[in-house]
Amino acid sequence: MTDAEVFPAPVVLWSQPEDQRAGKPLLVLLHGYGANEQDLLSLADMLPADFAVASVRAPMAMGPGFTWFPLTASIDYSLDAVKKASGYVLDWIDTIKDGHSSVTLLGFSMGMAMATTLLRQRPADFAAVVGLSGFAVDAGGDPTFRDAELDGTVPMFWGRDQQDPVITPDKIEFTMGWVRKHVKLTKVLYTGMWHGINQQEVGHVSEFLTHEVLNK
Repeated sequence: MTDAEVFPAPVVLWSQPEDQRAGKPLLVLLHGYGANEQDLLSLADMLPADFAVASVRAPMAMGPGFTWFPLTASIDYSLDAVKKASGYVLDWIDTIKDGHSSVTLLGFSMGMAMATTLLRQRPADFAAVVGLSGFAVDAGGDPTFRDAELDGTVPMFWGRDQQDPVITPDKIEFTMGWVRKHVKLTKVLYTGMWHGINQQEVGHVSEFLTHEVLNK
C-alpha cells in the first residue's frame, strides 16, 4: 500500500461536463489551507475557456474545510506529509492525464506549495504552474524533488502582495531563490490584495495561460 492509498478517493469539481472536456488542456486547481474544492472553481469562468478545469479537494479535514498537510501556527510542516499529499494528487492526475493535451497546475497559498511540489517531483509532466500568494517547500535535498531537472524552461506565474500577512518571510526568501534557479518566471506584485486574489491578478493569469500554454 502506498501512502496515497490511506486517503479517500479525491473529490473533484469540474468546470464542464465530461463530454465537453476530452482532449482539452487540463488546469488543476489546488486550494488553500482550510478551504475546499469549491473555493477556486469560480476562477474557471474568468480564465480561458479552452481549458478543462478541475478543482481538487485536499484529503485531510481541517475545521470546516480541508488541508493538504498539517501546518503549525508558524507555517511549519512535515516534508513526509507534503510528499504524501503530492502522491495523492499525482495518482489522481495519472488516471486522467491521457485524456488531455497538457496539464497545468494552479495553486493558492498552501495550494502553491502543492503545485510546485508536483512540478519538482514530475519535472516533465506539466505545461506550466501558477502560484498565488503562496510558497515552495524547502525539500532539504530530498531526492524525490528533482530540482536539478528543472532548467528554467517550465513557465511559472507567481503573484503576491508584499504585505501578505500570512506567508512568512523565510518562506518567501526560499521561494524566491528556488524560482530564480528552476523556472521561467513571470512574477507580479500587487498592493492591497493581502493574502488573496484580485481581479487584476486573474486577468494576468489568464494572459499568462493564453501565452504560455494555449499559444505554444
